[in-house]
Amino acid sequence: MSLIINKIDLRFVAKPENDPQVTITAGDAPVAITPKINAFIEDLHTIYNAKGSKAYGGFKQNQEPSEAMPFHHSLDDYLNEQLDFNEFSDRVSKGLAAELEKYDMAETGYLLTCHYEMLSGRYLLVAMLPVTEHFYVDGELNISSDQHIDSSRLQLAVRIDLFEYVDNAEKSRYISFIKGRAGRKVSDFFLDFLGCEEGIDPKRQSQVLISAVEEFVNVQQLNAEEKQQTRKEMLSYCKEQQTLGQDVKLQELSEALPNEDNGDAFYQFCQQNDYPLEESFPHDQATINKATKYSGYGAGISISFERSHFGQDVVYNPANETLTIHRVPPNLKEQLLKLLSSEEQ
Repeated sequence: MSLIINKIDLRFVAKPENDPQVTITAGDAPVAITPKINAFIEDLHTIYNAKGSKAYGGFKQNQEPSEAMPFHHSLDDYLNEQLDFNEFSDRVSKGLAAELEKYDMAETGYLLTCHYEMLSGRYLLVAMLPVTEHFYVDGELNISSDQHIDSSRLQLAVRIDLFEYVDNAEKSRYISFIKGRAGRKVSDFFLDFLGCEEGIDPKRQSQVLISAVEEFVNVQQLNAEEKQQTRKEMLSYCKEQQTLGQDVKLQELSEALPNEDNGDAFYQFCQQNDYPLEESFPHDQATINKATKYSGYGAGISISFERSHFGQDVVYNPANETLTIHRVPPNLKEQLLKLLSSEEQ
């Protein structure tokens, strides 16, 4: 990958629990863009892309009055070169502090604001980087502790596609953010500070896509193996788009699916049947994964198998709620034989 950092700012944020006081500490000088910093942002970009639970939307049209300047106003001023990046970052940090003061919760971490380019895209990433305490042993064998940025626990992060924001703001899908599992979360303060609201639903679009592919393979009268291969090609394409941080594009997906005629077959099928799919859309990888596999966990039992085995090697009887596996995986078979042997002894 080739990532280019245009501007970057990093500030330490500290707010004790049940205390409205928010302390934000900035460095004495701008963050120098070095190979290490570039590698760090590239790693962060990859981690963000890999996050499965993301939502997409845009800035709220009618925001509640606040003492702080609305984020999108500051962003517009920066993009129009009415603010330099340091002034823009000052406004961002003040806006975050004003929002945090409304809550009793504690919050500690590094506020990262980064304007960068990746492949053919331009992005603004705003994130709270969590810190974790770790222990180490020095040269005199003394055990000490310190704090480090734990990127793997990234949860409070918003990325703005600047090209989409400037050219297609009316679609309200230029902002992506990591979504909480259910209900209102602590992360809501972060979205409120940025003035974001959800728009297009990646999970719903992914469900419609799976339905379209299933109907397509049936209309094409493909055999079981060809159907599964088509599903796998869809899965492979979607995984690649997730890695790149790109939308699913119907035309590209159609060309990726196996077909004897031409790469437009699936695309034309979607158009003719009026599926509620965008020409390109963000997807939910966890939903797409279900197109080729069935899995479930409960009461200490975990089962997962490819869809092509259903009805043949794996048979479900709804009458008595039993699942019969006819071809047991060799490694599981070996464990079961050892278990039987030990019980007999």
